[in-house]
Amino acid sequence: MVSTAPQVANQAVQSTTQTHSDPLKTAQGVYITVHGHFYQPPRENPYLDTIERQPSAQPYHDWNERIHYECYRPNAFARILNHNQELIGIVNNFEYLSFNIGATLMSWLEKHDPEVYQRILEADRKSSARLNGHGNAIAQVYNHIILPLANQRDKITQIRWGKADFRNRFGRDPEGMWLAETAVDYSTLEALIDEEIKFIILAPSQAEKCRQMATAEKEAGKWDRVGGSQIDPTRPYRCFIEEDRYIDIFFYDGPISRDLGFNDVLESVDNFSARLGQAVRGDNRQSQLIHVATDGETFGHHKGGTEKCIAYALSQQFADNGWTVTNYAHYLSICPPTWEVVLKPVTAWSCAHGVDRWQDDCGCASGGGWHQKWRRPLRDSLDWLRDKLIDVYQETGSKFFRDPWLARNEYIQVLRDRSTKNITKFLQRHQLQELSSEEKIDALRLLEMQRHTLLMYTSCGWFFEEISRPEGVQILRYATRALELAGEIAGIHLKQEFIDRLAQAPSNVAVFGDGKEVYQQLVAPSQIGFQQVAAHYAISSLFTNYLPEEQVYCYQVEQLDYQKQQMGTLTLAVGQIKLTSEITWESQHIVFAVLHLGGWDFHCCIDNFSGRLAYAELKQQLFGNIKQASIAGVILTMNSRMVGSQSFNLQDLFAEERHRIIRLLAAKTKKHLDQLYTQVYRENYSMLAAFQREELPVPQELKVAAEIALSYRCSDTVKNLAKAIEEPLEIDSCLAELNAVATEAQHLHSRLNIPEAKAILEQTIVRLLWQLLYDGDPSTLEEDVATLETAIALGEKLNLGLALDRPQEIYFNCLHQRIVPDCIISHNSSERNSCPWNIRQIKPLLKLGQTLAIDVSSWLD
Repeated sequence: MVSTAPQVANQAVQSTTQTHSDPLKTAQGVYITVHGHFYQPPRENPYLDTIERQPSAQPYHDWNERIHYECYRPNAFARILNHNQELIGIVNNFEYLSFNIGATLMSWLEKHDPEVYQRILEADRKSSARLNGHGNAIAQVYNHIILPLANQRDKITQIRWGKADFRNRFGRDPEGMWLAETAVDYSTLEALIDEEIKFIILAPSQAEKCRQMATAEKEAGKWDRVGGSQIDPTRPYRCFIEEDRYIDIFFYDGPISRDLGFNDVLESVDNFSARLGQAVRGDNRQSQLIHVATDGETFGHHKGGTEKCIAYALSQQFADNGWTVTNYAHYLSICPPTWEVVLKPVTAWSCAHGVDRWQDDCGCASGGGWHQKWRRPLRDSLDWLRDKLIDVYQETGSKFFRDPWLARNEYIQVLRDRSTKNITKFLQRHQLQELSSEEKIDALRLLEMQRHTLLMYTSCGWFFEEISRPEGVQILRYATRALELAGEIAGIHLKQEFIDRLAQAPSNVAVFGDGKEVYQQLVAPSQIGFQQVAAHYAISSLFTNYLPEEQVYCYQVEQLDYQKQQMGTLTLAVGQIKLTSEITWESQHIVFAVLHLGGWDFHCCIDNFSGRLAYAELKQQLFGNIKQASIAGVILTMNSRMVGSQSFNLQDLFAEERHRIIRLLAAKTKKHLDQLYTQVYRENYSMLAAFQREELPVPQELKVAAEIALSYRCSDTVKNLAKAIEEPLEIDSCLAELNAVATEAQHLHSRLNIPEAKAILEQTIVRLLWQLLYDGDPSTLEEDVATLETAIALGEKLNLGLALDRPQEIYFNCLHQRIVPDCIISHNSSERNSCPWNIRQIKPLLKLGQTLAIDVSSWLD
């Protein structure tokens, strides 16, 4: 996105940029900081430590993944395009943005897209090198709780966890910290100062009064009342809680920050540049900071494609305007505060009533006209539970830890690394005396109880208008897990009283009525124990060849014995496994027997292992029953011999595995139907063609047959394509067949249903491109380029909407790191080079760049 706007003609800019000293070392002129608050609430199932599929995020697995591909990845690889919408540059926006990324989101990124995760870490290192040792990243309160509503211990833990997580990732201590919803009071400031946080970012509405600080030459100025957001945001401020104890504060530009989210400011670089230019003060001050803060998800998720505007503005346009792009820590280092500020008592950016949005029916919500009378009872219920669990933790934790609260504060080291070695070191560091195996389990249960107690205060649980929304349900799931762990540790029964308290929280939805019913309908069914995990393993083992040791979500499964037998439509499996939680180290030795009666009918029994003889007798009797094809005998034996067992069926599997098995069970029926429709299509093709030729409406029956038959043929070919990546001839054959199907479908105006084709064709293009550029045979370059061109064209012909971001990045990097310097420049200068292609082959290679919408015109010409 190239700007054609003239440089900002502004007397203030002219007057503040006359000196020739380095603006990175001496404060002078206009500085720009754009801060992105990147955050997603924790969405993991508290029992599985995994995010389950969220249908509302379709076509993605969950909302983290969806927003990742709409925002986080695009910002790590932001495009700069020319006027023909061709790629001319790739910018890592995190190298220029000031940013914080929530610890729970960073954990997800680290696991699901290590490349983007590393780009973010690299961006902080590069910005630090550019800005005199001050990186762009700042820390965040760990799981986004409203600090003014937290007790003192929770404040400290949240800040320390946020700092430690940051230090572990970025390799340095954070200078600043983002507060959830910018919620603050003086108790929070004190905790931040105690934990050596240097600065925070607030909304202008949170300041009450300010004045110039005293200097050696003159006394402090008169206090100016700025409670109506009148504070000047272009300078930093110092907030004192005692004479020598203070924290520095930046108040972001409120109007521009709002415009980023709710106006057209980011639609073009010209708009963005002009809007920031309006904030430049023309009073000849030596330097000024124009800075804005908004949800990082604005750049790409809320406003699609705006990461391109950010990329060009921060990396090029602002410098052309004579502005210096910086971050808060760097600006503080060259321009420390000369003004001090007093804050309003308790405030947040998103609530006009202090922090009532997270505890009262204050009217602040996302719309819809519903009341929020449930907020106070929900807050009170969780506070009651928190205080009860403090007693459990203090009393029991004192038996295990030298200092239980120090152990909690340092538990973040375990959350970052749950390896046995690291947990053992952690326990040895904090234990009061040598702990037995059972005591270690209880110690870990206690710490997990506290972790879930903190998670249940995640701010989004109150942010919206209804308790039964996913955010409210999620924090209640954390509360439930904390309750269960307390019961396992101390035998304390708090659940019923907690549920009864929730009955005081009225829901806006009639089917629920109150928080108690929300709990019963939406929270209680999600509880999971060892029995459910074992049943999941048992039933899915009929369709999965498990290794002797496997990980099922956050459980390690050791398969001690397993035997399966099939008789006609019946399948029986019997086994014993040892399940161990990698989080609490709890384990159970479990026996299972599962019978598949065909179709959707399963009968599974789970029991504790009671000895080798009983297990051997169970196996002998069950397999004896199955040999006689006695369904009743198998079920009776399972129910009678597995004393105290629980029974499960397909519905008891975790959702994703259940859906996979349902698809497997339906595959045979679907294949049969596909073949029937294919036969109908072939037998009536001439009739279909006649209707098309005469431009008559095609009978629905024939139209459906054609679409199913062609989709089936296409899907089969796509599956073969996925297997053929190492065989060029087979790839060409698959692409030719796909092209034939696409042509036939276009001719008949048939819409293909091939959901798996997009991902497979994208993966094929990436692998083919990588092979061509880095492992290819120069003698077959033209043929290989033609294959890639065909694959890309097929995506359009099949209406797949291919995402070619990754191929673009691979080609762009190779173009500038290898093709241009080693092949084109070196050839023209007659220098010896390592180019694998001769100069005649460069043209088809460059034309491939054109196909990928990359600007290669200057070299192609």
